[in-house]
Amino acid sequence: MQRKALSAFIIAAGLAAAPQAFAVEGKLVLYTSQPNTDAQQTIDAFKAKYPKVDVSFVRDGTPRVMAKLKAEFEAGAPQADVLLIADAVTMEGLKKDGRLLAHDKADLAAYPAGIHDPQKMWFATKLITTGIVYNTKAAMKPASWADLTKPEAKNQLAMPSPLNSGAALIHTITLTSNLGDGWGFYEKLKENGTLAAGANGDILRQVATGEKLYGMIVDFMPIREKAKGAPVEFVFPSEGVSAVSEPVAILKTTKNPEAAKAFIDFLLSKEGQELALKQGYVAAHPDVALPAGYPARSAIKLMAFDAAKALTEETAARKRFGSIFE
Repeated sequence: MQRKALSAFIIAAGLAAAPQAFAVEGKLVLYTSQPNTDAQQTIDAFKAKYPKVDVSFVRDGTPRVMAKLKAEFEAGAPQADVLLIADAVTMEGLKKDGRLLAHDKADLAAYPAGIHDPQKMWFATKLITTGIVYNTKAAMKPASWADLTKPEAKNQLAMPSPLNSGAALIHTITLTSNLGDGWGFYEKLKENGTLAAGANGDILRQVATGEKLYGMIVDFMPIREKAKGAPVEFVFPSEGVSAVSEPVAILKTTKNPEAAKAFIDFLLSKEGQELALKQGYVAAHPDVALPAGYPARSAIKLMAFDAAKALTEETAARKRFGSIFE
């Protein structure tokens, strides 16, 4: 009898401790800025583990996703359960407004400090860095941000503007906070004839065609295009790079918190992070390999970035940038 009782206790304890995938079900609505293909792959992989969850998603650029969400907040009827967007500053704004639900039990043991929100309101899923792209015919092969202020780069540099790009804003705030010259770096770029306009895709086009010899751009675009034969090289500058982390968060108004938490857990798991690798991105998980064409993870130096502080500085940063380039 004692053995039977002990066995029953062990089985019950094991069931209680096991992941309750079978208990997670119902509808889950994801709002995301991921490309459609990536979003569908993410959902398919999640549903393979949680087949009873019916996931639908709305996809658009982060500004439009946020505009839709704002309208829903004002109407008192937010539809999303989970938000997966480009940058942590936007998440900090939602956190400040009391719109996010903490996932206190999220397992972050494998991650270094500083990647995720300390209060577990949002979580990084990738590290999309911004560095330097150059055309292979360029005489100067830049190795640092400072190289872009040299005479060789005069009138030959293009970059996205933080006035209309969230990732570019984070990049600007990161550089001005970490480089010794601060805003003086951007003043030197302006004096050197830098063009601040267009999205990352346009920067890549200009450099690949030789219209410009240098550009500031997110890492995966030129690395992928180089593999296809484009005459471009990507550089992780010696001073370090900025990064957007494509964070994920649960809205406080979610109608299915258990499924939402399961979705977060999946993205943060080794399996979920390896999916990011398969999609061609640098996973936030430090033990996941980097995609083809990237250097070793140890060779990529991330500059310090405080999302909460950046939230308080973004208006002033846009104004300062505008005063230099407009």
